[in-house]
Amino acid sequence: MNRWQRDIHEIEPDEIFIDSTNLPARDASQFEGRIGRPVSARAIIGVGIVFLAVIVGFGARAFILEISRGGSYAAISTNNSLTRTLVFATRGIIYDREGKELAWNVPQMTTSTSSTMIAKSGIATTSSSIPPSLFALRKYIAEPGFADLLGFVRYPKADASGVWWQSTYTGVDGIELEYNDALSGTNGATLAETNAHGKVEETNIIAPPVDGADITLSIDADVQNALYKALVAHAQSQGFRAGAGVIMDVRTGEILALTTFPEYDDQGFTDGNAAAINAANSDPLTPMLDRAISGLYAPGSIMKTIFAAAALNENLILPDKQIDSIGEITVPNPYDPKHPTIFHDWTVHGWIDMRTAIAVSSDEYFYTIGGGYGGQAGLGIAKLDEYARLFGIGTTTGIDLEGEKSGVIPSPAWKAIAFPNDPQWHLGDTYHSAIGQYGFLITPIQAVRYAAAIANGGKLFTPHLVASTTPSFTTVGIPDADLEVVREGMRLAVTSNRKDATVPQLNIPGIDIAAKTGTAQIGTHNQYVNSWSIGFWPATNPKYAYAVVLEQGPSGETAGVAVGMAPFFQWLIANHPEYVN
Repeated sequence: MNRWQRDIHEIEPDEIFIDSTNLPARDASQFEGRIGRPVSARAIIGVGIVFLAVIVGFGARAFILEISRGGSYAAISTNNSLTRTLVFATRGIIYDREGKELAWNVPQMTTSTSSTMIAKSGIATTSSSIPPSLFALRKYIAEPGFADLLGFVRYPKADASGVWWQSTYTGVDGIELEYNDALSGTNGATLAETNAHGKVEETNIIAPPVDGADITLSIDADVQNALYKALVAHAQSQGFRAGAGVIMDVRTGEILALTTFPEYDDQGFTDGNAAAINAANSDPLTPMLDRAISGLYAPGSIMKTIFAAAALNENLILPDKQIDSIGEITVPNPYDPKHPTIFHDWTVHGWIDMRTAIAVSSDEYFYTIGGGYGGQAGLGIAKLDEYARLFGIGTTTGIDLEGEKSGVIPSPAWKAIAFPNDPQWHLGDTYHSAIGQYGFLITPIQAVRYAAAIANGGKLFTPHLVASTTPSFTTVGIPDADLEVVREGMRLAVTSNRKDATVPQLNIPGIDIAAKTGTAQIGTHNQYVNSWSIGFWPATNPKYAYAVVLEQGPSGETAGVAVGMAPFFQWLIANHPEYVN
């Protein structure tokens, strides 16, 4: 059989004819029962041309974006971004007790084209289309007498590119420092979406700022300003170089006024004023020293009020017992009998009891009850030290301000260190300590605190400056009957008709003041004096205590600070009777 014959087979009928019996079951939409035709070459070529055109188009566009104009589009892409902007929290406002603003905030002014940070915070310029990140400026009461109390702040700082390397206010001194955390708050932030043309499309707050808390002080701004002016005026007229004053509520420990002079320019320091900063730093009177809490002064005779209470509490002397003041006491010298040691009083007082001794400030009386003389036993240096500490001397008061000093109480141990060439403690050292001289150093805040304790029956309050503070105190442990003797002596110092009474200038109609003065000689030749006055009012139902000191006045006939307080109390009667009655 030939090969072509082997490949031929019989054609079956179903290869030629459609099975008519299956025709109804075929799915025409799936092309069943149809005879397919091949795709034409023209159609395939057409599709290929379309795909080729798309590829060429995308390639050309990619060439333009990446090669031809790649640099410009890269810059646009960079600018088409999200910008995070700092939103500064508003610093809390500081008010006085009457709601008067002592420190507040003023928004910075911006222009529509740019915003340039002020010089003290660093230079940073923002785009005209992006909202500037600015902080408010801090402002302070313009009246004098508040700088050391309030302190100042340093502003947030940015570098030249606008990056904030210090993003918060910083309290540097006074209340601004002590309550910085409460006043600061927490900064927030915004996120700005910017298109390729630099235009802000949308701004969203992603973290809202939390403003700082406002603080209300116990200070009365009017009273503080008046006290400052009275002290400065008297200091200038009498040649004193500096001073400080404090007024305290004897029932709560609240501070009504706390001022010092000279003072620095707190607004100038906050604003970064170079002249103000240089003036303060170069001033030999150290205006940045808050003398009310950090100034240490020999107290002089104001300490006699503490030692009078101590002698009564120790049953060393009855308040009515009289001692004859002849102007001096003489102590025999065992090494040279012909040359006894003489301790002088400031004048001859005659026969005086404790109340009168306080009123006339007899040194001789307090030499006697301090160190003993004749038949009268004295407290001795150990008891003098003990009672000084009991009334808060030699330790900080706990007032809510930084930088408080604790002071010095003289003792044999102290002398051994302070005077290594003469370390032995002598009776004369005790005598001088008993009148507040020798090694004693105290602050005005300590003085007003113990004056308040005498006035209120023995409660030694922790002084505080925020009005809402819960009062806290310890007790000195001395019966009020003994403290009443001291109070009566201090009132007698004001009302007595004796020529040697020490505070007749404060016998002012309309206010009943009880007071005590102190004059401490200082300088290598006792050529200067510090002048003190402490007291309280009303005398029979005390509400407020005060302590004031003027520093380094000329020794001699200088009028003490008590004279300078008279105009202040007259002003208080006329302008704030609520603090008088």
